[in-house]
Amino acid sequence: MKRMMAAASAGLVLTLGACIAPPEGVNPEDVQEYKLAAASIGCEMATEADFQPVELQAGLTREQSTGITSYLLSKGEAERLPGGGVKLTTGACS
Repeated sequence: MKRMMAAASAGLVLTLGACIAPPEGVNPEDVQEYKLAAASIGCEMATEADFQPVELQAGLTREQSTGITSYLLSKGEAERLPGGGVKLTTGACS
């Protein structure tokens, strides 16, 4: 019985982890536009000069952009760069 409960708990954690929703005020299309824009600049964003073109191309505010960045980090679709910034790691950036 204890093994069954442990297995059920593990399954619940995995299921909930897959249900991460985009940040408030951001829809799935915004996330896709962000990913396309990031790919167009080489998938790495570390400075204002990197983030600004992504925001402009995708039509996002700074708040939306940082929310999407955090969202992708939490989903494992981006990674932090050692010197600061992020790199997308899926889709066109894989």
